[in-house]
Amino acid sequence: MIENKKLLVSDFRKQGYLQELNRQFLHPLGLALEVLSYEDGHEEFGSIYDYRTDESGIVFDLINSDNARINDFISKANNIKREKKRIQKNRKKLYKYQIEPIKNKINNQINSSI
Repeated sequence: MIENKKLLVSDFRKQGYLQELNRQFLHPLGLALEVLSYEDGHEEFGSIYDYRTDESGIVFDLINSDNARINDFISKANNIKREKKRIQKNRKKLYKYQIEPIKNKINNQINSSI
């Protein structure tokens, strides 16, 4: 039986998952997931900000960041890239895909009308 493991929100953030979820998926859609940090060290997910109607959208503004912040972003992005590569290999072996495809049962094709 598979054990239900949980990743602490603080680890999700520190390891780069929050950054890359926002940078690669949510920000380009005008959304952002927030993490709330408390003085006792506890962290939890906060709101999802919605800037979908704002033409400027959401960015981390890395171009105007100092080297320490940029290096932190690079480190987290590289961590996620390594994890993705490691897990991708196993998923492709088990399922023949990394990202689960959505197929129409009638004609076995993904609707690509968008």
